[in-house]
Amino acid sequence: MTENELQPLFDFLPCRTPEAWIHWAMADLETLLIDHALCEHKAAATALSLMFRYCEFDALQGQMSRLAREELVHFEQVRKIIKSRGLSYRYQSPSRYAGSLFKLCASHEPQRLVDRLIVGAFVEARSCERFHALLPYLDAELAKFYQGLLASEARHFENYLKLAQQVQPEGLQERIADFRQLEQQLIESPDQEMRFHSGVPS
Repeated sequence: MTENELQPLFDFLPCRTPEAWIHWAMADLETLLIDHALCEHKAAATALSLMFRYCEFDALQGQMSRLAREELVHFEQVRKIIKSRGLSYRYQSPSRYAGSLFKLCASHEPQRLVDRLIVGAFVEARSCERFHALLPYLDAELAKFYQGLLASEARHFENYLKLAQQVQPEGLQERIADFRQLEQQLIESPDQEMRFHSGVPS
């Protein structure tokens, strides 16, 4: 996808990835790849969790079912790359990113569902933006792979927002603004460990 095609996604996010994070990630490509695989696994798990919790929401069932399958394919692809490079897939502690965003979610419905969908949109949008930001720095194999992920991640971001709009359109933009403010803080502030969605090095 081109820069112009990704513009709606860039407009949605509060900021671009800081250059300091890009250099940090490229200096520890093993951690980046392992965390990427873990993120794909967690994205599939999140989609399945939403399906089980909101089984009466027909549009969500279809979207999340497709998303979970795609994320698991991506998970398998990243694991294959990890193995081909002689690296070992292993558990890593998660970044503060998604957990911090989920803490902002309301405890009552339907606002909780709307908030969880907003978080999903931010996670997918930031993933896509980071794939794009890394492209000029990656080797040919990874650059081709990440370029191929852009379209699906951008579509996932749009689908999450469409579902949120269907649930509760009133006040949606104001609620997105609340999460946008926190998301920017998480991306631009210092972080202890490099992860795919971490902030800048401390």
